[in-house]
Amino acid sequence: MIHELLLALSGYPGSIFTWNKRTGLQVSQELPFLHPSETSVLNRLCRLGTDYIRFTEFIEQYTGHVQQQEHHPSQPGQCGLHGMYLRAFCTGLDSLLQPYRQALLDLEQEFLADPHLSISHVNYSLDQFHLLFPSVMVVVEQIKTQKIHGSQILENVHKHSCGGLPPVRSALEKILAVCHGVMYKQMSAWMLHGLLLDQYEEFFVKQGPSFGNVSTQEEEYDLGIGGLTGKQLREMQDMRLIEEENMLAPSLKQFSLRVEMLPSYIPVRVAEKILFVGESVQMFENQNVHLTRTGSILKKQEDTFAAELHRLKQLPAFSLVDFESVIDRIRSTVAEHLWKLMVEESDLLGQLKIIKDFYLLGRGELFQAFIDIAQQMLKTPPTAVTEHDVNVAFQLAAHKVLLDDDNLLPLLQMTIDYHGKEHKDASQAREGPPREPSPREAPTSGWAALGLSYKVQWPLHILFTPAVLEKYNVVFKYLLSVRRVQSELQHCWALLMQRKHLKFNETDSFKWTLRNRMAFLVDNLQYYLQVDVLECQFSQLLQQINSTRDFESVRLAHDHFLSNLLAQSFILLKHVFHCLNEILELCHRFCSFISQHLGPLDAQGLGQLEVIAKAFCKHSGLLFKILSSVRNHQINSDLAQLLLRLDYNRYYQQTEGMLGSFM
Repeated sequence: MIHELLLALSGYPGSIFTWNKRTGLQVSQELPFLHPSETSVLNRLCRLGTDYIRFTEFIEQYTGHVQQQEHHPSQPGQCGLHGMYLRAFCTGLDSLLQPYRQALLDLEQEFLADPHLSISHVNYSLDQFHLLFPSVMVVVEQIKTQKIHGSQILENVHKHSCGGLPPVRSALEKILAVCHGVMYKQMSAWMLHGLLLDQYEEFFVKQGPSFGNVSTQEEEYDLGIGGLTGKQLREMQDMRLIEEENMLAPSLKQFSLRVEMLPSYIPVRVAEKILFVGESVQMFENQNVHLTRTGSILKKQEDTFAAELHRLKQLPAFSLVDFESVIDRIRSTVAEHLWKLMVEESDLLGQLKIIKDFYLLGRGELFQAFIDIAQQMLKTPPTAVTEHDVNVAFQLAAHKVLLDDDNLLPLLQMTIDYHGKEHKDASQAREGPPREPSPREAPTSGWAALGLSYKVQWPLHILFTPAVLEKYNVVFKYLLSVRRVQSELQHCWALLMQRKHLKFNETDSFKWTLRNRMAFLVDNLQYYLQVDVLECQFSQLLQQINSTRDFESVRLAHDHFLSNLLAQSFILLKHVFHCLNEILELCHRFCSFISQHLGPLDAQGLGQLEVIAKAFCKHSGLLFKILSSVRNHQINSDLAQLLLRLDYNRYYQQTEGMLGSFM
């Protein structure tokens, strides 16, 4: 019977020890010569055999499952368990069972040498496994029932290895070390060669963007007698933080983190470093033409770093300190090389100056000349040839201000967006040539559809991504609209000055006063945007770039720079932005009215001017209420700075924000 027992414990039940799939291994009830106490001991041993048989079935089922699923990779929870981490777990589990098999062999040798040994000796020899097998079985059952997939297996095994039982902890750490071998191989391929070897979507780095859940809910634009509501004030206070989070989680990235696959004992900050290194290495591997000039991004230390990762793989237990130290050394090497490539070899500061000159209207004389040339052209709705004509006008403006950089101008191009034309290009490419926009979807003027595109050269494209350039384009359109209004108001002043020798009447005084107060508001807004926002933020960005040799610090500084531009320009604060746009539109209407009514106004013309003046008073007063409410609540320093520009002598406050009455 002892040999029957040993065979049953080895996974080969017979007539004495029977196997039932539901209840497991049990002593046959048809043996009358067994004492109940012996039956109890044997059934206790049978529980070990049950666990062992189920372990071996699990190993046999899933060890070869990778090949079976080769052509059908799926998400976890679909079509069963599969993957390299599962296979590594099975390998570790099999090695964990080896001492048990050896113990059975030793028992067989002992019983052959001494036939008088009892069942109690078997129970004593296998006592250590009574504690180990049930704990490991919990892990196995969780993997099967919860369909735990990929590197999530690391989290599950690690969680159960943190208990207070030394044999269980030691055994699970050995399994975890085997599973870590897969992770280190994936990390080596990713960080040293830019290869994402993840056929079954098990790694915590994935191809494609990561979509956040940050969103804002649109509210009605409404202002009561008491000023802004508390909810609106909180919205203004939180808006910049929300935008910074969006900026630091850039969209349109080629690779991103699969956070649900990241084990809890590896911090997200470390995973982001792994992601950064792999992205950078892959960028270089995909640009072989540049490698001869720039050299290896890892400075030919691939073998050294591979040896470091192999050393980590050989450690009996995972050490976060050693792990992060190696990752930091690799990241520092890559970040310094990228900084040198971007700042020194690719002249990042010069590229930022180009961005500032064009997207942020740093070359004011260029865009003033462009506005003068394209003013009439872009007043009408755009057509199929508008984009070509606008670029011709832009080239003429560049030559007019002696901007003859043959290498720069071909990289810049004015664009006309027919309400999302850029987002429809892919579908139009499948459907045929682009069609003329219908009147319903066409912009009201060419200025509303105007944009700017810039062909970013390698490797600066990793900093100036399409998403980043799109945000720059938003700022560009806004700044250009303010500059155009300012130019139109100055042109109105020139028209009015041409008539100063004529008899002065009351309607002329009305026009002069309204123009002056519009110009006062627009000029101060322009000064605030150019000096308090653009120049200040750009100066801080240059200081931060020059104070580091780490590319990630440069990218973070640039993200904050662009985020601050959007926030401090009030593009993110929809109440303020809407109000400013209404004021700019009223200024456009006024300038258009003046150009058509240079002489004395009749009753109809005076009525039209009064409508414009009342609307301007209303919206300027609304702007003052918004700015004052924010200042009183000490929420947004940017709005307070704009209010200081507009109300430096308290005149704005004394007129209750109406900029005075006109009649």
